[in-house]
Amino acid sequence: MNLAVPAAKHGAAIARRVRVMLVDDALVVRGLFARWVEAEADLELVASLRTGREAVAQIERADPDVVVLDIDMPELDGIAALPLLLAKRPDLVVIMASTLTRRNAEISLKALSLGAADYIPKPAAASEVTGAVSFRRELIEKIRQLGLRSKRLRVAGERAVPTQARFRPAVYDSRHPAFALRAMSATSPRVLVIGASTGGPQALNTIVPHIAGVLERAPVLITQHMPPTFTAILAEHLARVAKCPVREGTEGEEINAGTIYLAPGGKHMTAARRDGIAVIAIDDGPPVNFCKPSVDPMFSSAAVVWGNKVLALMLTGMGADGLRGAEQIVGAGGSVISQDEATSVVWGMPGQVAGAGLCSAVLPIGEIAARLKGLFAGDRQ
Repeated sequence: MNLAVPAAKHGAAIARRVRVMLVDDALVVRGLFARWVEAEADLELVASLRTGREAVAQIERADPDVVVLDIDMPELDGIAALPLLLAKRPDLVVIMASTLTRRNAEISLKALSLGAADYIPKPAAASEVTGAVSFRRELIEKIRQLGLRSKRLRVAGERAVPTQARFRPAVYDSRHPAFALRAMSATSPRVLVIGASTGGPQALNTIVPHIAGVLERAPVLITQHMPPTFTAILAEHLARVAKCPVREGTEGEEINAGTIYLAPGGKHMTAARRDGIAVIAIDDGPPVNFCKPSVDPMFSSAAVVWGNKVLALMLTGMGADGLRGAEQIVGAGGSVISQDEATSVVWGMPGQVAGAGLCSAVLPIGEIAARLKGLFAGDRQ
């Protein structure tokens, strides 16, 4: 059964609940997602549809803030429907949903480059979806956070472009920041550690091709909230755009300048010092901050291994993962930079760090790579 509800007036957009359209050819999955959405007081189900073709036909009438779009569907699949939906509603938030296969991981990451705001990997079987408490929590939180941001931007009269593409100048003068900033460490950094979540692949794709000056001098460690398979595909993609070695970290491998190490999906990646040599350590322990991999363990271990020679970068993402690790980096004498709110898909993780007074800079995405290169070259300003 398909469901479509007419749109409310735009003038009341900010006061209304986040409007959600579900598009999935599996009736069981659609029904389950619908019950989850309807159980949330701040969310409203406005359409439940079977195909991408139906979604394109009903997008203007239903007027959702967020569309959860399955990849594999009859008539018109998710990747084909995506640009058609965005052509009709450029400010639409689209969350791609797919099972964990290499093909679907590749398609999901491609969808981000085509305008999708985020993705969520579905458990392989409907029975697994039903019992996946963490999956339900993640889906609902992504809908809520991305939907609220979309509503704010629409009411503020933002230019009609895809949500994740709104990389604009900061909303404050960087010489007079809205946050209390710390002085940069007087010691030149010797390692760059990066944490990211929602919107992270897009942000990394913006920064990584332009940090050759950093890689000449230092290794780069990245924790991006992603499941297995997705991180392997992301590493391959970043290696192509960075034109340098990018790979998932493996237990015991030496950490060397010129290489980007990405935390493997489903495991924590940390740094350790063994026989005086910095190496990767992989931890299969429980999630931290509901995340695995988590930014906090990587940041905290970097503070122990490199002390005041750590430079941390916190990119866009939901929640507060990385806050405790950032505190330890600053406590060890290192420095932290956060992406600014205007260019973040979700200003959760970077906003938490900035709000705690841990940052030495809060920058729009377009200024970060140049600042990193300057700091590793010895510029302390």
